[in-house]
Amino acid sequence: MTKTTGAAGDPPYLRIVAAIRRRIADGELAPGDRVPSTRQIAREWGVALATATRALTTLRLEGLVEARPRIGTVVAGTSPAAPARRRPSPAPDPEQELSLDRIVRTAIEIADAEGLSALSMRGVAARLGVAAMSTYRYVPSKEDLVLHMADAAFGEESYRVDAPEDWRTRVELGARTLWGLYRKHPWLAQLGSLTRPLLVPNLLVHGEWMLGALDGHGLDPTTLFDIHVLLYSHVQGLAVHLEMEAHAEAATGQSEDQWMDNRAPALQELVDSGRFPTFTKVVGAFKDGYDLRLDALFEFGLKALLDGLTPLVEGEESVAKS
Repeated sequence: MTKTTGAAGDPPYLRIVAAIRRRIADGELAPGDRVPSTRQIAREWGVALATATRALTTLRLEGLVEARPRIGTVVAGTSPAAPARRRPSPAPDPEQELSLDRIVRTAIEIADAEGLSALSMRGVAARLGVAAMSTYRYVPSKEDLVLHMADAAFGEESYRVDAPEDWRTRVELGARTLWGLYRKHPWLAQLGSLTRPLLVPNLLVHGEWMLGALDGHGLDPTTLFDIHVLLYSHVQGLAVHLEMEAHAEAATGQSEDQWMDNRAPALQELVDSGRFPTFTKVVGAFKDGYDLRLDALFEFGLKALLDGLTPLVEGEESVAKS
């Protein structure tokens, strides 16, 4: 665990601020360089995500760091000569420029970089440099904000009007588009379940695309929708683990490989028990261990699903042609 350079009696977040401020002043972090994310701070200093978020917010308010879309939090354009606490140069009242779109985009930046658990209305306001209550004029609660965020994120990708006619090509395109969005915004997969779906217009755009690909093949409405739900569950079901792993790494301070290495004795005990011969045989065949690759599993599962569904989807057409 890294030691900070702040005073011993300071709260943890201030000691973290002092350490990062010192890195900037010493030139270790230059203007434009990425600073540690909330998750990295939590892991490096052994603090809660909320403490890490407070530290980054303090640095932003001092004008030392700034958030840049799709990059993360970086050292602000001018590095201070000394670790003096100072705010950015006077600017137009940010509350006069506040909008729902700015609030939503800022919230998405926080969730992308630090996880949905780090998101709060107060944190969004702090990053925007406005009073905590200002955001409530545009969105009444965090729950409403998350719905706006989801709608905006799912709306980042759409489909061409000149769509491929082949149903399988269309489904593959739809599934890969959704997977790409979940990859870009891992928190999205945490928002809704199959039984309680997320009802936002831009997610329905992707559903409409998938249903349109399957429609017109002689399937009854229930079967058609079952296939749609099954395909969606494959994408979302794997994507859930993107954010879960990020949370686990921040909470434990261990990478996936380190976590598995620490549990090697427990795994060996299961293998040596003799109760699981097939498991032992398969695991023993991996020379360098099993590498869990979510992208590869996504493609493997998508192909298997579509191979299995092809006779069902094309059945009516095949019979008509024969």
